[in-house]
Amino acid sequence: MKNLTIAAVVLAVAGGAGWYLMRDSGSGGQTARGPGGAGRGDPPLVVVQTVRREQLVDSVEAIGTTTANESVTLSAKVTDTVRRVNFEDGDFVEAGSVLIELTNQEQEALLAEARANLEDAENQLRRLEDISSQGLVSASDLDMARSRAAASQARLNTVLARLRDRLIQAPFSGVLGFRAVSPGTLLTPNTAITTLDDISVIKLDFTVPETVLGAIEPGDKVFAQSAGFTGQAFEGDVRTVGSRVDPVTRAVTVRAHIANDARLLRPGMLLTVRIVTAEREALVIAEGAVFELRDQAYVFTVGDDLVARQRPIEIGARRFGYVEVIDGLREGERVVTEGTIKVRDGTPVRLAETDPEVSSAVPDAPVEELVPARI
Repeated sequence: MKNLTIAAVVLAVAGGAGWYLMRDSGSGGQTARGPGGAGRGDPPLVVVQTVRREQLVDSVEAIGTTTANESVTLSAKVTDTVRRVNFEDGDFVEAGSVLIELTNQEQEALLAEARANLEDAENQLRRLEDISSQGLVSASDLDMARSRAAASQARLNTVLARLRDRLIQAPFSGVLGFRAVSPGTLLTPNTAITTLDDISVIKLDFTVPETVLGAIEPGDKVFAQSAGFTGQAFEGDVRTVGSRVDPVTRAVTVRAHIANDARLLRPGMLLTVRIVTAEREALVIAEGAVFELRDQAYVFTVGDDLVARQRPIEIGARRFGYVEVIDGLREGERVVTEGTIKVRDGTPVRLAETDPEVSSAVPDAPVEELVPARI
């Protein structure tokens, strides 16, 4: 009997405490609040981003090696000694500039003889032509005089050609390499004098896989960068796509031309290459806004009623932190980028941008961060 009395007292005390708490809640008392002052019944806090239209670029990345537009190793045509050197290491020379003069005393003597013979033959021809009108010279004598004058002219031309062979000239404008000869050096046709490179235009050769062969055409823009010039891009265009695919690597060689007016690029440099294959405008959103269910991509949109709506979308190319939206969204709509795990279709939400208690709202990323990805 005593135990029954104690149990009744405990039940009465518990009931009174429950009645008191319910009365306090219903009489305008404050509910318990979570961190940051948000009530347990408040809508979830989310970060949204506006769907934007941006310029996207499809590109292919590769690594290439530079070569000069024109390149030659200069050597002599004849065997003789160097009389004069007219250049220094690294000089820029114009086409036709005389770089090396070989000894030519014998050829100069032959030149004087050839000129004298030509002058004599021409004088005899003129005298015969003057008296031929009087019938004092036979036609055969006149023809022989003309032949002698022509032969003398041919011999003079031969001597002049031999003299030109003793002048080493620049075949085109460009930058010289290191000088490998000095005055007095005996040159032979196999002796290298120096190198000459035309680097006003740089040829850039690189390989791409055959899977992107159809996307590359002559005229496509090329942007190259060198480790030696950090942050500087060199712009050019595709000139030639190789006619053969390597059966081992399944790659094809592509050649691009890059203007090099400042002569910063040199033959043999290693460059990273980005080939622009297509440019287009597209809708983009942050990659964090997209989630997938059974191979279907979705986002949560937020309208003026501040209610999250689940919507299927079709995505295209992916960029660093962003995705292209092909279908399912319109420009200017808002999508949830942070807080999607707390949201369901039809859930009311609060926007972080308008909540003074939240300081970690993420603004829209600038256009410059849309970096093309590797195909």
